[in-house]
Amino acid sequence: MAKNHDRQPVAMPGDPSAAGGWLRGIRFSGFSLVMMGILVLAVIVLAPSLHSYAAQRQQIADLRASVQDAKATVDDARAQRERWNDRTYVITQARERLSYVLPGDISFLVINDLPESATNTDTAPVSKHIQEDDQVDWMQSMFASIMTAGLGSGGAK
Repeated sequence: MAKNHDRQPVAMPGDPSAAGGWLRGIRFSGFSLVMMGILVLAVIVLAPSLHSYAAQRQQIADLRASVQDAKATVDDARAQRERWNDRTYVITQARERLSYVLPGDISFLVINDLPESATNTDTAPVSKHIQEDDQVDWMQSMFASIMTAGLGSGGAK
């Protein structure tokens, strides 16, 4: 049979003596305090440097992307310049854009190129005589409108 006095009391998680015992077990020496101070100082010194390093890397990536875009634009401009150096391309552009023709060619200009269904054939014939409507004097009409508005239900209090 085991004796009861060999057993040690177990600290429960809610027991304040357990946390106190753990904290009492930590011993701070001069070396550990110096190392913790150096660690805190290193974090304070390096944090802004790391932030600026990350910002500079982002700026470099953005600039590389803009350089790639500029190279693509330059390549497109070179290709366009090479096309304009070709005599056949220049002649084709002049014929299409400016309606130029070569000597001996016949140019046709189509004025109404809409299909038959798009043209409006349901227009009424134009009359040869002038129609007159009953003309109303605008001054008299305006005066009547003002008088009606002024003497209406809103004018009398």
